[in-house]
Amino acid sequence: MRQWLIIGLVLLLNGCGISIQGNQYEQQTPKFDLMEFFNGEMKGWGIVQDRSGNVIQQFTVDLLGEMSDDSTLVLSETFRYQLGQSVQRRQWVITKQLDNSFRGNADDIIGNANGKVFGSAATWQYEMNLPVAGSTYHVTFDDWMWQFDDGAVINRSYIKKFGLVFAEVTLFFQKNNDCTNAKGAGESC
Repeated sequence: MRQWLIIGLVLLLNGCGISIQGNQYEQQTPKFDLMEFFNGEMKGWGIVQDRSGNVIQQFTVDLLGEMSDDSTLVLSETFRYQLGQSVQRRQWVITKQLDNSFRGNADDIIGNANGKVFGSAATWQYEMNLPVAGSTYHVTFDDWMWQFDDGAVINRSYIKKFGLVFAEVTLFFQKNNDCTNAKGAGESC
């Protein structure tokens, strides 16, 4: 009886995780050039959902990415939350590695963020101390981004504690460049 209980618990816990396989996106286009996409100004809109799917937070984010050399991007983020903490800032330093993977650091990230591009998709994994309602939780982020075109990326973040997803973030990024602004105003580029 005890064996079946353990097997059932393992199956239940495995069902609570997310396991996206990047290789399935290798042949999809457009090819995601992470350094190119995040170089410049952009805006983002996002929601945070709890385990039941309820939206518990909405936010916007302004980003400014600047290449400091051929393989290093400095990405400044300013988050504006609808509930609670009004403004939060983070500055990433993202470095492209020789094997086309990426490594990132920010003040509130524990250790390194590690990422890789798979065709039209990119993934990041990192740990951070996440402030929530006056408490701080040591969590793991499993981020997946998919590029739609030169100006749009959608991001899904799975926030995990003890290997279980307890919240998800959906975030849409749009580049803010002259061509995008001109198209938005009804002009042609």
